[in-house]
This record gives sequence, structure tokens and C-alpha cells, in this order.
Amino acid sequence: MSPAESYAAHRQRSAHPQLADFAGELSFALDAFQRTACQALESGHGVLLCAPTGAGKTVVGEFAVHLALAEGRKCFYTTPIKALSNQKYADLCERYGSDAVGLLTGDTSINGEAQVVVMTTEVLRNMLYAGSSSLDLLGYVVMDEVHYLADRFRGAVWEEVILHLPDYVQLASLSATVSNAEEFGEWLVEVRGDTTVVVDEHRPVPLWQHMLVGTRMFDLFGGETGDRELQINPKLLRHTQELSRVHNPVGRGRGGPRDKRGKPRPPKFFAPSRVEMLHGLNSSGLLPAIVFIFSRAGCDAAVAQCVRSGLRLTTEEELHEIREVVEEYTSTLPENDLEVLGYWEWREALERGVAAHHAGLLPAFKEAVEVLFVRGLVKAVFATETLALGINMPARTVVLERLVKFNGEAHVDLSPGEYTQLTGRAGRRGIDVEGHAVVVWRPGMDPKQVAGLASTRTYPLRSSFRPGYNMAVNLVNRVGTQQARELLEQSFAQFQADRSVVGLSRRVERNTEALEGYAESMHCHLGDFEEYFRLRRRISDREKQLAKQNKAARRAEAAKSLEKLRKGDVIAIPSGRRAGLAVVIDPGVEPMSEPRPLVVTEDRWSGRVSVADFTSPVEALDRIKLPKHVDVRSPKSRRDLASSVRNTGVKPPSGRGKRRSADPGDDEELASLRRALRAHPCHGCHERESHARWAERYERLHGETEKLRRRVAATTHSLARSFDRIIALLAERQYLSPDDTEDPVTQHGRRLSRLYSESDLLAAECLRTGTWEELKPPELAAVVSSLVYESRREGPLAPHVPSGPVSDALTATWRLWGELEDDERRHKLERTREPDPGFAWPVFRWARGDSLEKVLTAAESTGHELSAGDFVRWCRQVVDLLDQIRDVVGRNDPVGSAATKAVTAIRRGVVAAGTA
Repeated sequence: MSPAESYAAHRQRSAHPQLADFAGELSFALDAFQRTACQALESGHGVLLCAPTGAGKTVVGEFAVHLALAEGRKCFYTTPIKALSNQKYADLCERYGSDAVGLLTGDTSINGEAQVVVMTTEVLRNMLYAGSSSLDLLGYVVMDEVHYLADRFRGAVWEEVILHLPDYVQLASLSATVSNAEEFGEWLVEVRGDTTVVVDEHRPVPLWQHMLVGTRMFDLFGGETGDRELQINPKLLRHTQELSRVHNPVGRGRGGPRDKRGKPRPPKFFAPSRVEMLHGLNSSGLLPAIVFIFSRAGCDAAVAQCVRSGLRLTTEEELHEIREVVEEYTSTLPENDLEVLGYWEWREALERGVAAHHAGLLPAFKEAVEVLFVRGLVKAVFATETLALGINMPARTVVLERLVKFNGEAHVDLSPGEYTQLTGRAGRRGIDVEGHAVVVWRPGMDPKQVAGLASTRTYPLRSSFRPGYNMAVNLVNRVGTQQARELLEQSFAQFQADRSVVGLSRRVERNTEALEGYAESMHCHLGDFEEYFRLRRRISDREKQLAKQNKAARRAEAAKSLEKLRKGDVIAIPSGRRAGLAVVIDPGVEPMSEPRPLVVTEDRWSGRVSVADFTSPVEALDRIKLPKHVDVRSPKSRRDLASSVRNTGVKPPSGRGKRRSADPGDDEELASLRRALRAHPCHGCHERESHARWAERYERLHGETEKLRRRVAATTHSLARSFDRIIALLAERQYLSPDDTEDPVTQHGRRLSRLYSESDLLAAECLRTGTWEELKPPELAAVVSSLVYESRREGPLAPHVPSGPVSDALTATWRLWGELEDDERRHKLERTREPDPGFAWPVFRWARGDSLEKVLTAAESTGHELSAGDFVRWCRQVVDLLDQIRDVVGRNDPVGSAATKAVTAIRRGVVAAGTA
């Protein structure tokens, strides 16, 4: 070192001695952004650090731990998911020893009073509301992955913690790169005081973007343009354009060279198989790799394909290491369950160096995969996007098979933020010189779209914070109604909303000026053109109304005719995909809704039809005799029924059927409006249509402006108004005192304040009304599961539920939900999710002692496939809510006693494995 450098280093050590000690223990030099953030922490500031995945943000969190230990204070290290908490706990134990570190997640509690505790963010939120003594001597809180506050399901928790933490606690917030870091930092300054914002967009390991076209790998970019923008590789563009011209859209089916009409068919494009792709990556030195497939079944199928092909990516030495790790993570699994868990197939895949990683995997399997991949023993992981959520599993290469994923409701394109988060796993710091992101090309995919995803750098962080029932009761209990309202006004959500109002107000001003111009342009010298235009609008509205009435009358006639259908009637479906003859299997008449007959068509399709399928009344054209029991799920049964329909010889009636409708010319109101229009002075103006066009523009802009005004009014103090509506509903239902009393929270309210569930108020209502009091432990588990379980998608059949007490209690729970939903609609509040009984039967059988094989087989036999990993995950969520119910009502209460026994009954075998 030069004298000047030595002096600078001395000054730095003097100003930040703890950072000097911490940095001296590291095996690498701190980057500038890490040093800046750590210096701010040691100087007593809060810190918001935004940096790319893999840049080393957690070093700053670990420095907060170092400071807490050095100062004799506590540090809570919070993460969004249990897997990340487990991983961080293991890292800190290795560094500071297990006596100094604790772990608290929903189902794990280890050394909770330690000086350093790793926990999920929800656990800290619950501590704050409960006024836990564990908060004493708390000096630092690390919020890892703080950008989760944008998550629409769980994001509110992060803001609750930030708002409720005592002022003396220093906050270290670690986030992925977001484009509005300064805005988020400004809010933190407002609510937490002095906060240093550190933004670093530099990736420590450079990332190269590629596209795999067939078996050829192309760089996505081919240099820079004059203004330093990345340019798409021209060779890639030419090659993909040529392939797109000669190949069909994506598909692997090998059809003949001609279509059904005998016309020549272009050859289909065949993307490389997963085995071919891995061989290619391996020969190019690009393993280990994560291959993102946005489907659990797709991930499992990819692993099975690799095993069947005989692929092996591991050495003999690695094989022994893999077996040791597998034994370590699965030794607690019951021997009898290994077969049904698919253990042997899973282990064989690991020994070959490949694995799947998704939410349906057993937790023990998933953890073993993570450890083996980090150690470089598993070379390829086929994963869903859940892997990208903060777990430390970097790879040399990330492969994206598609740029579309299913979001639970529809197939949607990946956003730039999602693309960056997924590909951000590529490039292991300290191991790889560079990382690689590979997109597999298919016909119809435009390299320009990929380039847009890869080069976009604007990912704004948007708050998803909104008050809920549990939050409202806890706030009122802690600070009173007025202060609670003021606290909500301090949220990041309201901060962003108030800023957006500025732009909306400017638009209102501009629109108002434009409206004045439009009014002048539609002025008519013959009379009041605004009045004349209103008459035209009323005529148009009346004509639409009459058309609607005719449609409603036709629908009513069709519904009435459907009610008259009987089993065995042969009818004609007039149009649509199911057009043709069909036989009625079940009339589907219900007292409170329109009929939906179950039919089998002459094309062997089976399903329910509705009024919407018929344009006119339905008539029975013939009748056939049906067996006493018809199984429409049986292909043979459907084939026989379709044959019987065709054998009737009945022909579907031609035409669309006779429609009766009212003649608009007979409507007196419409006739009167038309007379008034013709008599108006403006009707004779030769510029009438020009004025009308300006009037239409005026009306359209006026409507848009009024909407903007309403948005401004709704946005200002929006959270406080929503909070007031929640308070009103809770007072009606006896959770809060209606008057301003010293103790505004009732006994029922105190129960609600300790129920942390998406359906918190519904659970509290079930306890308040005694709906679950007579249930035995397995029955209670079954009913409670309906409040936590959520089907991944609508199943083909209604869920099977145990009869008797369970069915009765579920019905009563549904009734309470219906009443609650009515109240929420009346108060203009977001609705509580409908109970889902899809997990009632599996958890009931498990809680009464059935084997895992019986439970999963029974679920499959009812048409609801359930993976072992999903089963364990949902069981643990049921246990979590049962634990809360027990704590709320007490062990001596009938429901509390049943909850205690149910938890013991569920927490066994694979459900208990891997939990403390």
C-alpha cells in the first residue's frame, strides 16, 4: 500500500471498526455497494439495498447480525419463505454456533430466545401484534427479499412490520433491483427516519443471453448500435425467419406429409429433446443448469425421460456422496411409505445427476435436491418458477423452455421482471467466470421479444397493502381507532396512491379545458344541441333496452322448456361445438337456479348444457329407454348411448327455430321520443351530424373525466375509508364495541386478533357461533381444512367429503360464509374466499390413522390427484390453523381439545418428518 492508501484504510478502520473486524473474517473483498450499505448501518442509519440476484446482498444482512452480537443486542433475520429461513439458519449456525442462533417458522421452533433469530416475516408480524417479550433488546431487523411487499396475497405483512417496529430498531431491507428504489426509500425515510438507499445494478458474474434453435446455440445479441443499444444477432434473426417460413407452428407429433384434404403439409419443427439438450450443455461445459418448465407434471416427465434414456451425468465418487446426502435427509421417513412416495425412482434420478424441484415435491426431497445442487452433485434441475423465489440455488446456466406460464387462471407471457428473476440464477459467484441464459426457440417465437425481456430494466415496486379483519382488530387494540386510521395513512400503498393523484388531477384539468372547446364546436344556432343530443341518446338506450327484453324473454322461454325435459328425451342442440342430437341423462332441474341437463351427444360427448346453448324453446323429438344407472364417465356407455340416439332416425330441425319478439315500433315510449326528436329545431340543421360528432366526443370525454374525478376522490384517504368499513362490519358482528369505550375490542375480537389466516373472520365466526363444537378430532381437521385449502384448478368432479357431522359442519360453515359475504357486499369490502372442501377427505382419513398409501389412493379414486408433497404442505397448513384455534379457545374448551388431538393425529409419518 502507498502511504495515502494506508492512511485511508486507517481512517476507515477508525470510523467503522466493526466493519473492519467483519470484513477481516471474510474470504473475499467487499464490493463498493456492500461497503457503503454496511457503513450506513454502523453509523446508525437504516438501509435499503437494491441489487441483482447473486450480487451478495445478504452480506449486509449478515453484518447486521455481527453488529447485534457485538453490541449485546438482538437481531431478527426475516425471510418470505420457510425454505429460505431454514437455509439462512444453517448458514448462521455454521458461522456463529447453534447456541447463538434460533429459528421460528410456522411449523418449526428452535432456540426462539436466542440473540439472533431467523424467522418468516409473518412470525415477526404476529410478535409485534402480541407485544412479545422477545422484542426486548431488539436492535436490528433484516428484511430479506423486501420486494415481496408487492405480492398480492402476502405483501401486506412486510408493510405491517415496517410500520409497527419500534423507532429504535434499525432496519436493513434487501431487495431485488426495482426501478423506483428512490420512491420506496423516500417512504422509508418518512416512516422509519434516516434511511440510506443503495442501488447497484452491476452483476458480479456477467450474464450471456443465448437462444437454442434446434441443436444450434446462438448468442441473442450481436454487438451494440451507435447509441450503445444492444443489437440482436443478425445470424439468429435470419436463421429463425427461414425456419418459420418452412415449418409448422410448434409441435412434436410426427404426422404424414399431407393433411386431411390431401394438400402438402410443411414439415413440423422438432425442438431438441431434454436429453439432447443436456448432452449439448454438458459437452459445452454449461452444466450445472436449471431448466425452467412451468408445469409440475412437465418437470417430473422431464426427469423420467432422462432416466429412461440412460443419461448419467455423475461419477462413481459423486454417487457415494449423493447417497450420503439422501440418507441424511430421508432417514426419518417411514419405511412403509417409501414406495408410495416414489422414493426409489427419485433416488435413481439423483444418482444420475438430474432432479425435479416444485411445490408438489415432499419437503425432505426438495431440501436434499437443493443441497445436492449447491454442492454440484446434481447437474440438472427441472424446476417451476417457485425455485426463483429467493432460495440459494445458483447455476452456471438457466434454460427457459417457454416464455409463457400458467398463473392459476390463464396462460400469460413472462414479464421482464420474471424473466430477470429466473435468469438471475445463472452464474455462481466465486465459481463461474460468466453465467448463461438460454431460451429454447420454437416456431412463432420472435427473438425480438426475447431481447425485449432481456434488456428491460424497469420493474416498479407496487404496494399490495390493504387492511384486513385481523389487522384492524390488532390496530384498534394497540393504538385505538383514530391512531390506527392515521397509521394506515402512513403505508407505502397510501404514499404511492397520493402521488398518483397528482397526475390524475392534471388530467382532469386538461380534460376540462378540452370539454370547453368541444362544447363550442357542437353549438347550434337553431337551438340547444345538448338537449337534442340527449334525445338521440335516449332513443338509442330505449332500443337497446327493448332488444335486451326480447333476449330475456327468449331465455325465459328456453329455460321453461328445459324444465319439462325428462330422462331419455332426445333433443337437438342447435349450434356451437355440441350441435346435433343428444339424449337427456339427468334433467338437472334445481329449485333455485336454471336447469342444466346432463346429456350425451351423438358424437359421444357428455356434459351439462344450459339455457345459453339454445336460441329457442327445446322440444323432445323422440324418447329412448335408458338403463337404471348410466355411467357417463365410461367410454363404452357413451358409445352405446350415442349409437341409440343415431338409431332413432330423428333429424335435427332445420333453421334456428321460431323466435317471438316485440316490435320496437309498438313501443309508445320509443315512438314519443322519436316524435320529440323530429320536432326539435336542431333536427333541421344542415350541420346536424357534424355537431353530433362533437357531442359524442364531448359525452365520451365528460364520462372519462367524471371517472377520473371519482378516482381522485376514492384514492385520497382510500385505506382509511376501507378501514372504516371494516370497523363497521366488525362492530355489527360483536368483535368491536360500537361505542368509544376504554376497551373497544370484545372477547370475540381478542380471539380474532390471534387468528392469522386468509379466512380469519370466518374462522372466528365458526368459533363464536359454536359451529364446530360437536366435532371429533378427525372431523374438525376435515372442516378446518376448507378454510386453508385451495384447489390448484377446478377438478372434474365435486370433492368427496365424509358424511354425517363433517358434511353438516361444512354446510353450516358455508352458510356462515354466505352471510358474511352478504355483509361484505353491503359494506363494499373485498369478499372472504369461499371454503374449499377439496382436502377434507384426505386429511380426515389421515387424522383417523389411515396409511399414506390409502389416503393418496382414495384421493385419486375420487378424481382429485394429490401429490405427497402437496399432501404434506396442506396438512401442515391445517395444523397451523388448528394450533391457532387451540391457543385462542384454550385446551379445556371442546373445540380446543379436539384441535389439540387433531394436531397430534396429523403430525406423524411424512407430515412430521423434517420438522422440529
